[in-house]
Amino acid sequence: MPAAPGPRRSPNPGPGRAVVVLKSLLQAILALAILVAAVLGMRHFVLTKPEVPRRPAQEQTYAVETAAVRLASHTPSIRLYGEVTAGRQVDLRSLVAGEIVAVNPELKAGGTVRKGEDLVAINRFDYEGAVREARANLLEARAQKIEIEGRVALYRDNLRRAGEQLAFAERDLERAEQLQQTGSVTERALDERRLLVSQRRQAEEQARNTLAVEEAGIEQQAAVIQRLQWRLELAERNLTNTVLRAPFDAIVRTEAAQAGRLVNVNDVVASLYARNELDVRFTLSDNQYGRLIAQSGTLVARPVDVSWVLGSQTIDYRAVVDRVGADVARTRGGVDVIATVVVEDGAVPLRPGAFVEVTIPDRTYPATARLPETALYDEGHVFVVTEGRMTRRNVRVEAFDQGYVLVSGELSDGDVVVTTRIAGGGEGVKVRSLTDAAQPAERTQGQGGGNGQ
Repeated sequence: MPAAPGPRRSPNPGPGRAVVVLKSLLQAILALAILVAAVLGMRHFVLTKPEVPRRPAQEQTYAVETAAVRLASHTPSIRLYGEVTAGRQVDLRSLVAGEIVAVNPELKAGGTVRKGEDLVAINRFDYEGAVREARANLLEARAQKIEIEGRVALYRDNLRRAGEQLAFAERDLERAEQLQQTGSVTERALDERRLLVSQRRQAEEQARNTLAVEEAGIEQQAAVIQRLQWRLELAERNLTNTVLRAPFDAIVRTEAAQAGRLVNVNDVVASLYARNELDVRFTLSDNQYGRLIAQSGTLVARPVDVSWVLGSQTIDYRAVVDRVGADVARTRGGVDVIATVVVEDGAVPLRPGAFVEVTIPDRTYPATARLPETALYDEGHVFVVTEGRMTRRNVRVEAFDQGYVLVSGELSDGDVVVTTRIAGGGEGVKVRSLTDAAQPAERTQGQGGGNGQ
């Protein structure tokens, strides 16, 4: 039999719900009261706090580096880069043909040879034979000339005798003609004497012609001797040319000579360049070239410093401008300058193709101050320290010099220039120097190492 259902609950919560609402309302009122009390208390403390004495505002003082101005003539330096080239180089070619029989051990790439050293020797056998043959032919020609000269002397004597005989015959004919008038000599005898004079005259003319021919033979033989003399000299020269010698102190660039090799005339045996005749080629911009030319009129004989960096070591050389390029280097935008390097004895030799740094003195700027670049402000002015405050001075930039600037304008000797760049710096700003102003920043004329814009 099913159980009987229990009593049903009423949906109205009754007084329990009202208690909960009242409790929540009281908590909110309490929190609001605490917040108001805190605000009022804080306001009370702020309004009743004691007065704190304020420190008077102080002017900011900047600690700066300074430099003393010294007006003088300054010569900045132009720093460029250049390439070392061989001042003199030559391709040694064989002047005669033949077999190479000896080669200098130093004749190899990078080897060093002295002027006059034998580099390559070619078999001399054929050339020695040519010299002997040419000398024998010359001796034979000279002997023939002596023989002809002997005949000339003989024919000259014959001509003199023929002349004497002709003179005797002519005098005899004259006497016969005189006697013929008196009838002492017959006509026949007179004709015989006339025939004898004719024969003597013919003999004299024949002797004279023969002498002229023999004398011409001497001239011809002299020409033959000269020709044979030249052939002998040529043979001796070819014999000398069997040995190739170094024309100057040189470094071997390339070589193509081996013992046993057959070479022909004009075959390249080695390529050399002068060890102590090296040039440095660098390019000056149009502006730089114009400044230097405007001051001195020429670049020739101008000193140049050359630095070659080998790893962590820098080797310095002296050079002198030798010439200026014939054309404007359009691709590089300037003028090529060639300087001859002075290589001291015992110094590390330069090598063609080396990339070096070149320093050449720029033009001289008189009555300028040399200051650090940090002293220059954008609008072309600097600040000097006057009674502990910055005072503006307008200047004109003449040149830059490796972190320094050469300026002229409203500066005097002894002025102390601010070299520290201050973001808030300006006219009247108070500064304190950290530098002994008695130490000038600039260097004297001829010093410097900038890149000369």
